[in-house]
Amino acid sequence: MTDRQNSATGRLYGVGLGPGDPDLMTVRAVELISKADVVAYHSARHGRSIARSIAARHLHEGQLEEPLVYPVTTETTDHPGGYRGALDEFYAEAAERLAGHLDAGRTVVVLAEGDPMFYGSYMHMHKRLAHRYPTEVVPGVTSVSAAAARLGRPLVEAEEVLTILPGTLPEEELTARLAATDSAVVMKLGRTFPTVRRALERSGRLAEAQFVERATMAGERTAPLAEVDPESVPYFSLAVLPSRIGLPEPEASSDASDASDAAGAAESVEPAAQGSVVVVGLGPAGPLWLTPEARGELAAADELVGYTTYLDRVPVRAGQRRHGSDNKVEAERAEFALDLARRGRRVAVVSSGDPGVFAMATAVLEAACADPYREVPVRIVPGMTAAHAAASRAGAPLGHDYAVVSLSDRLKPWTVVAERLRAAAAADLVLALYNPGSRSRTTQVALARDLLLEHRAPDTPVVMARDVGGPTERVRTVRLAELDPAEVDMRTILLIGSSQTQAVRRGDGTEVVWTPRRYPER
Repeated sequence: MTDRQNSATGRLYGVGLGPGDPDLMTVRAVELISKADVVAYHSARHGRSIARSIAARHLHEGQLEEPLVYPVTTETTDHPGGYRGALDEFYAEAAERLAGHLDAGRTVVVLAEGDPMFYGSYMHMHKRLAHRYPTEVVPGVTSVSAAAARLGRPLVEAEEVLTILPGTLPEEELTARLAATDSAVVMKLGRTFPTVRRALERSGRLAEAQFVERATMAGERTAPLAEVDPESVPYFSLAVLPSRIGLPEPEASSDASDASDAAGAAESVEPAAQGSVVVVGLGPAGPLWLTPEARGELAAADELVGYTTYLDRVPVRAGQRRHGSDNKVEAERAEFALDLARRGRRVAVVSSGDPGVFAMATAVLEAACADPYREVPVRIVPGMTAAHAAASRAGAPLGHDYAVVSLSDRLKPWTVVAERLRAAAAADLVLALYNPGSRSRTTQVALARDLLLEHRAPDTPVVMARDVGGPTERVRTVRLAELDPAEVDMRTILLIGSSQTQAVRRGDGTEVVWTPRRYPER
């Protein structure tokens, strides 16, 4: 507490009034308002204050009232500092008016609709005065809680995440955040409503969205947001995406046997509400590598299909069924997912990294381009590739032209792999080598190394990256001639430099690998 706070000054209170119904004010709020020497409240230039109207029954003669009248609300201004400058000047002036009362020893209550620290005007007084005077903040019921109560729908359950967004965000930002979260509330509608509606539609959440106007106040309205006339939307309204939990859980799946039963299921499918398949890239590791779009698609799916190891990276959600299978049944898994979609289910097929890079997108599209799946909607949601993740850890080895080659000869003969390695090496391309080895494939790394040494110098940098983003991550740089196949497994990706790739030790002792963007003329 400062010396000024120790002197005989008044006390500042930021008092939350709740969402609008005076009966929802707290006992503490009523007590402070009725005893205050000064009651301050914000209003527009027309002079009417919603905050004062909520607290009106507890005001009495003898109290001083301080209307804090905004110079602007949503209109333009000729202030030299623009809209923000006009408001900053107003807040500073209003704070000093309140400081005059506090210096005179008066108790000052600043009324705040909802909660004082939740998108409220009081906080601007708090930031300017709380370090100067004894201060107490009295919380209030927020409009978010009131909206959920009026809808009669939980906002979040279990491990769901609630995101609260201002409608003033750019449409792209709104879309990304709405796609990525479980539940959401968008504040500050009014003129932003068309943007918010488009963001909900683009994120695939419009059908879930509810509209709540003036919850607990006169003129209250609730409706499915898609049915609301944009011209009728006031500032004091919310868009709400309630909890997705609420339907009975489907029966548990039979795990690996599901995919192998796909062909038989196709014969018994009857036309149903249109389902869809989305193939989702999980990135190379955990949730930090997952895009907002991918996160949203996983949350929205009725069914999750994938290699069991990858499914285990997706959080368990009530109401979803999970169908895990072995890594060697890609075609069967794809048909199983498409059959589920033909039954009207929203299906997410999960894939590590990017689904279009040596992963499930090809298998799904191959099946979807044949009968009986030609009419099933299929989309691909990209993910961070293993090559790009590994490159980021090492520096910028993929800074120039590069080729991506799988060393696996399970789906193509080694002669084809060798031919492509020779062509890429002869063209002096950086190489990203996927699937370099496994328990059953132990010779490919040595064969590739020896082949590349016919075209590359022995000291060519090689980035060995294992489990990037995972708990056992290890990234190091060796020279091509020193590449030891015994240190490479299926979870390793190799980045082989070109003749121009540099490995440089910096001042802090770390070695970075980078390939110049300029190539010398020959």
